[in-house]
Amino acid sequence: MCGRYSIYESMDHYLRQLELDLIVINGYDHEDINRYNVAPSTRVELIRGAEGGLRVDKVKWGWAPCWAKGKRPDPINARVETVDSGKFFKQLWPAGRALAPANNWFEWVKHPDDPNKKQPYLIRLKSGEPMFFAALAQVHTDLQPHDGDGFVIITDASDAGMLDIHDRRPVVLDPEDAREWLQEDLPAERALELARHSRPVEDFEWYPVSPAVGNVKNQGSDLIRRVGN
Repeated sequence: MCGRYSIYESMDHYLRQLELDLIVINGYDHEDINRYNVAPSTRVELIRGAEGGLRVDKVKWGWAPCWAKGKRPDPINARVETVDSGKFFKQLWPAGRALAPANNWFEWVKHPDDPNKKQPYLIRLKSGEPMFFAALAQVHTDLQPHDGDGFVIITDASDAGMLDIHDRRPVVLDPEDAREWLQEDLPAERALELARHSRPVEDFEWYPVSPAVGNVKNQGSDLIRRVGN
């Protein structure tokens, strides 16, 4: 999975899709989010289960345990094959489960006419519904952001038949699995089953978009428009 995605509707829209009978205990902005080009290390909305309801927090995309800080950029993804067994994410698994709501993500492929160039593609659900990436997060509930806070998106192997661009893709949960993912008392074994149950290739569509999405400074709805044929 390449490190860009979009989340541009209001948080109410994503929460309604989840159909959760829970309150958001810390409040949130009801305006459209309008993030068409979310990049690593930036803070973005994340949904987490909490005692008494849900929390919506802006959390940095990228996380590393304290012993790995400074050795390399904080990873933005965690492989589902090792998320429950590797030591790197041991601090987050399974209690740090969260959802990263999104409308689409972006991938890059080699340009057919110039191997030195890459063409970005947008990937989204055919239904147009919002997506929920399975995520793991560390979030302190202080008023100020904590240096150790962050989140990673869980990824799985790309299935044959999906846009042939990358060997990984985000784990996208359907609303029913996403609701269960947020349950506080969810057993670790069941959490792993959900993480291995990403929506099938047949649910997605993709098309080429402007290379402007490659610049983190660019934002706006023009980044998600189809280009070419």
